[in-house]
Amino acid sequence: MKIAVIGCTHAGTAAIVNTAKLYPDATITVYERNDNISFLSCGIALYVGGVVKDPDGLFYSSPNQLAELGVVTKMLHEVTSVDAAGHKLQAKNLKTGEEFEDTFDKLIVTTGSWPVVPKLEGIEMDNILLCKNYNHSNTIIEKAKHAKRITVVGAGYIGIELVEAFQMNGKEVTLIDSVDRILNKYLDPEFTDAIEETLTGHGIKLALGQTVQKFTGENGKVNKVITSKGEFETDLVILCIGFRPNTELLKGQVDMLPNGAIIVDKYMQTSQKDVFAAGDSCAIHYNPTGKAAYIPLATNAVRMGTLVARNLVRPTTPYMGTQGTSGIKIYEQNIAGTGLTEASAADEGLVVEAVTLEDAYRPEFMPTAEKLLLKVIYEQATRRIVGAQVMSQADLTQSINTISVCIQNNMTVDELAFVDFFFQPHYNKPWNFLNSAGLQALPPVEVKAPAMV
Repeated sequence: MKIAVIGCTHAGTAAIVNTAKLYPDATITVYERNDNISFLSCGIALYVGGVVKDPDGLFYSSPNQLAELGVVTKMLHEVTSVDAAGHKLQAKNLKTGEEFEDTFDKLIVTTGSWPVVPKLEGIEMDNILLCKNYNHSNTIIEKAKHAKRITVVGAGYIGIELVEAFQMNGKEVTLIDSVDRILNKYLDPEFTDAIEETLTGHGIKLALGQTVQKFTGENGKVNKVITSKGEFETDLVILCIGFRPNTELLKGQVDMLPNGAIIVDKYMQTSQKDVFAAGDSCAIHYNPTGKAAYIPLATNAVRMGTLVARNLVRPTTPYMGTQGTSGIKIYEQNIAGTGLTEASAADEGLVVEAVTLEDAYRPEFMPTAEKLLLKVIYEQATRRIVGAQVMSQADLTQSINTISVCIQNNMTVDELAFVDFFFQPHYNKPWNFLNSAGLQALPPVEVKAPAMV
């Protein structure tokens, strides 16, 4: 069996390693256009901020490690075209310029995503950077050494982590986003309001609800960001606007979402026989809505890549779907969320209710008993849990993994009230806070008067 793999980051590495182990007689060739593989991009802010000193730890595989499994990795090789039906591809060696054709029995597409780059006046100037891969992170670190004022455009996870890292390194930081609140895709206002207060309390300037219109500069270097509401002087700009799937190679050959994300079945096969896909290049099955959605997360990628390997020869292990579970630490606050927010549920046309709990996470007689903010969102008609968010100075983020399992299994908020959780004063109360949220959501019991005899 001859297997070709295009791209080697999270999904690609998982697919390659597992394929090599499951099919030791297969010939596996990997095409990677970068000069490195398997970079953990969600660690960029930790590297930029100096928390991670040695970037080698952000790589979880290498061409040498893959070679030990019998895999041929062609670094700095770009696949220029794919004939999915004809089982052929064209590739180019970026070092020598040589172009050649290869064939495959099975194709694994793990081409990932690329940052959204808006077409704005001045965007080609120096010191306007992207934040996606290892080379980007090194450039950011080097440029930031000489920058006093740094502007981050985009208030998603990466943008928030970067502004924190820059502020802690003594920079004057501005965060710009076209939406009027940060992290709007992940958290509801009760959470984002508190986080915004924390950011401004640390001196970070928030420029929300305004759109970047152009960049100006001197001698080819950016010095000002012009938005729909003002101007911001800057020495360095990091664009963190979002990502789009890298799927041009298969355009018109497999089914895709309107944004280009490849649609796969529950066995990771595309609409084209013998072509599989995984990771940020794909749509996922989103359990809270039951629809295909684009949610580029490393956790989704490694699961999907592993499933590609298991299903490459025959359908074996189906994908269970995802809740889009994620977490972030912002200064002293530990934050996590899963499924739909109340706002995104409304956008999906779901009629939901929510229960919000503010409480100490463990008994107040303990030396410390940090407060938590928990919100659970559930469908009004079915009472099925569709999302949750938590925030606390104590690390309670694993509770969101528990809610993720609840959503996965179509549990109701009423059932959450009586799930069996242990009690130990070091960790929780006799009623775990997840139980307490469920209890708070329980409808009243109707008590009828006894019939008169």
